[in-house]
Amino acid sequence: MVRPAPRVGVLALQGDVREHVAVLEALGADVSLVRTPEQLDAVDGLVLPGGESSVIDKLSRLFEVREPIVARIADGMPVFGTCAGLILLADRILDGLPSQLPFGGLDVDVRRNAFGSQVDSFEAELAVPALGEEPVRATFIRAPAVERVGDGVEVLAHVDGRVIAVEQGNLLGTAFHPEVNGELRFHRRFLATVERVSGA
Repeated sequence: MVRPAPRVGVLALQGDVREHVAVLEALGADVSLVRTPEQLDAVDGLVLPGGESSVIDKLSRLFEVREPIVARIADGMPVFGTCAGLILLADRILDGLPSQLPFGGLDVDVRRNAFGSQVDSFEAELAVPALGEEPVRATFIRAPAVERVGDGVEVLAHVDGRVIAVEQGNLLGTAFHPEVNGELRFHRRFLATVERVSGA
């Protein structure tokens, strides 16, 4: 019997949506764009792409999808957030705009633009033991960093002594963009969680 492809969505309000869609489809997922509560209801897992976290927050309220996302996260939906997506998954944003709210779920404190501005973007080879011996090639663009990690959070990777990849239950977050480097292992790990939770 052929197992059905995991049904995953990419929050398509702003950011590098196409890159995530391409990686997920390459891994065999059934991918859809999510902008409405109805579209969110149709998926078993969600990717929060990089972009501008305050803009995604604002648009999520405008499209009335913020509260449904918060509820699905609380209900155990697997979510993978990269860069701005990690900021949105954090329980606390240390330097967010006054009106900015995260979706929450990850017991971490995150600082936006922790490595500097756009001109300070960089690439690095990361040791991520949870993904195997081969290093991860990661791109950091106005990247955040995790400054506090809760008891239930597993740290997956550091750079320059800073926490930049974490996992807690069904939630996975990276401060960098694996989707722009052809790095598939984080998305594959996320899809395995989706399959386990959904029973696909």
